[in-house]
Amino acid sequence: MQLTQDLLNLGEYSPLTIRSYLQELRYLFSYYGDIRPSQITYEDTIQYLIYLNKTLGCSRVKSKMAANSFAFFFKQVQNKSYKIPSVLLAAHSGKLPPVMQVSEMQEVIQSISNLKHKTVIILLYSTGMRLSEIANVKIEDIDSKQMRIKIVSGKGKKDRYVQFSNSVLEQLRIYYLSYKPSLYLFNGYKNGSRFSPRSIQHILHKALIKAGLQSKEYSIHTIRHSFATHLVDNGADLQIIQELMGHSRLSQTIQYLHLSTKRLQQTANPYDVLLAHINNNSNQNK
Repeated sequence: MQLTQDLLNLGEYSPLTIRSYLQELRYLFSYYGDIRPSQITYEDTIQYLIYLNKTLGCSRVKSKMAANSFAFFFKQVQNKSYKIPSVLLAAHSGKLPPVMQVSEMQEVIQSISNLKHKTVIILLYSTGMRLSEIANVKIEDIDSKQMRIKIVSGKGKKDRYVQFSNSVLEQLRIYYLSYKPSLYLFNGYKNGSRFSPRSIQHILHKALIKAGLQSKEYSIHTIRHSFATHLVDNGADLQIIQELMGHSRLSQTIQYLHLSTKRLQQTANPYDVLLAHINNNSNQNK
């Protein structure tokens, strides 16, 4: 396993991916405990993936993560070929993700009394950052003159900038004066460590309960979807949203057009137009 971890580090995989890959491989090796890892075959891994689905009821996302870890182990460590089953690479079902209403987002923020926790959620909503991205933001990444934050090595190892407003800057200043973070914008318990992504998830979970929204399928990623959807509601250009979200393709951003209820509400229904036309003609003929 050490060689696998060393190669993952060499490839500059994210800490979360490294942890997930190693965990999935441990599960596989444990499942075939009477066989040396080097003797596990491609067919063995397929049977294990079927076991995950049929016996444990794991999702396609979980199975795909496992298959990706197997592919890395086979190709990079064992120098063998490995083809991920095409059924795991199929396009998503097209199910739209949940999005918070503006009033719900307000209730969540107002339910948080802790200044640090509230600032984390406000920054997530006002920038659309991913969970791992906000955990990794350092004080040096914040440019108050240009009113932007540099996201270093976001998804796909890409850097980008996200904007923030004067009201967010004021919130950050109040937080900074109170907590005086030293390296990361949101420090962990240990000096120089970052705030745990799991802790951020816990903050939202508690806030949803206090706001009476615990029955909704809301998560940290929902805040990101809400950020983009509310930008569409407010008339933002899709290409600007694409840049802020760090999407590599515009097709990833277009989904927010479907999530925008305000945009749909402002679109005239063809029957209403037809009815108005009929009424107009009727009035003219009187």
